[in-house]
Parts: sequence; C-alpha cells; structure tokens
Amino acid sequence: MNKAELIASIAEKSGLTKIQSDSALDAFITTVEETLAKGEKVQLVGFGTFEARDRKAREGRNPRNPEEKIQIPASRAAVFKAGKHLKEAVNKQ
Repeated sequence: MNKAELIASIAEKSGLTKIQSDSALDAFITTVEETLAKGEKVQLVGFGTFEARDRKAREGRNPRNPEEKIQIPASRAAVFKAGKHLKEAVNKQ
C-alpha cells in the first residue's frame, strides 16, 4: 500500500474527504517526526510505540572491498515496536 492508497482507505473508513485525510496523515507524520527529534516517544496503546534510539559508532566492512574496514559513525534511528493488539491482528491471518 502506498501513500495514495492509504489516504483513500482513511477517507473511506473515516468519512473524511481525501484532502482532509491527506492533511490528517501529514499532520500525524509531522507530529511523530517532531516528537522523535525532541527525544520523546509516541505511544499508541494497542498499536505500538515510535521512539528514537541511539546507535553507537562501530566498525564495518566496505561492501566493495570486504578486506577494508570502515568506521560507521554514531547516529540516531527511529524504531517502531508493535503493540499487543497489532501483533494479534497480524498473526490472526
């Protein structure tokens, strides 16, 4: 499912127009991005939790030259942990 299909599905299930659904989805995405950038979590009970985690600097291998070692800098990564209800819904089918 791509973004256009998601917007159409939201509009159909919520009774909103596609334009309103697009605005709502964009607002949700922006809010999650801003919250994670501040170092906070977004927790939707039953659905899951979005959070930013710190990744340590580490040593890796150059894929073009496997003998060459490269340094991968520390970074922050956005992660999603599925909630109980979402896990159950996915495993039902």
